[in-house]
Amino acid sequence: MKKINIMTLALLAYLLIMSYIGWPGRNDNLNYTEYFIVIGVTVAVILLLRFLRIRLLKMRNKQKEDKQL
Repeated sequence: MKKINIMTLALLAYLLIMSYIGWPGRNDNLNYTEYFIVIGVTVAVILLLRFLRIRLLKMRNKQKEDKQL
C-alpha cells in the first residue's frame, strides 16, 4: 500500500473517531446541519490534500526522469 493511501485512511479514521465523539445527539441544542457541513468540508480537504500530494509526486518523478536523460 502506498504512503498516500495510508495517510488518507489515517485521516479518515481520525475524522470518524472525532465525529463520533462530537455527535450532537447528546446535547440539548441539536444542530445536525452544522455537524454534517463540518464533516463534509473536512472530507473535501482530505481529498484535496490527497490530490495535491499525488500531483506533487508525479511532478517529482517527471523531474527525476528528465534529469536522468
